[in-house]
Amino acid sequence: MTDKTLFITGASSGIGAATARAAVAAGWNVGLFARSKDKLAALAAELGDAALALPGDAGDLASQTAALDQLADRFGGVHAAFANAGTGLSAAGTDAGDPGEWERLVRLNILGVLWTAKAAMPHLKKTKGHLLLTGSAAGRRHIKGSVYGASKWFVHGYGGNLAEEMRDFGGRCTVIAPGMVDTPFFDEAKPDKLKPEDVADAVLYALNADARANVQEVFLMPVN
Repeated sequence: MTDKTLFITGASSGIGAATARAAVAAGWNVGLFARSKDKLAALAAELGDAALALPGDAGDLASQTAALDQLADRFGGVHAAFANAGTGLSAAGTDAGDPGEWERLVRLNILGVLWTAKAAMPHLKKTKGHLLLTGSAAGRRHIKGSVYGASKWFVHGYGGNLAEEMRDFGGRCTVIAPGMVDTPFFDEAKPDKLKPEDVADAVLYALNADARANVQEVFLMPVN
């Protein structure tokens, strides 16, 4: 039992919710951050006193800052933050792409990650803490015209840069990079692909590494 506290964005379903369950089972307190108040409340009720529902918009720095401050006040500090919130696009490529969708994607997949890092950093400096970012297999290879993939290339590059920055105070940064995961991210179920619990296990693996070891990336793919 670690009695540490983890902040999770995009916590209401999928990878975020699975990570919250795994973290609480491993002895962590969790701050559940997402826009869906009802889903957060239900998950917090399921997880009990170790969980705090923190409704908010990951695309807003002030919202994340306030949530992290509230979480630190509740549990005495924040030891890790998982920038997991993200979105995809309905139209692929550049020529067929929707600029309005691009703007929403950049606000969440890029600025949302920056806001988590910015808001969490003062807390993580105090605890020599750990920042985790949800990357993707799409951020490790070129996909024809993929704006979504480019947003994940940002996550992978920024994650490496953050690892170097956080090294200065004994902190760690990990990019969790899954291939296709069977989550509500997709309109149709993907039963033969990774499950959210597989990604949650990767998060816990990185968190549980000895303090001398920074697991900078976990790359996992479905067998099929």
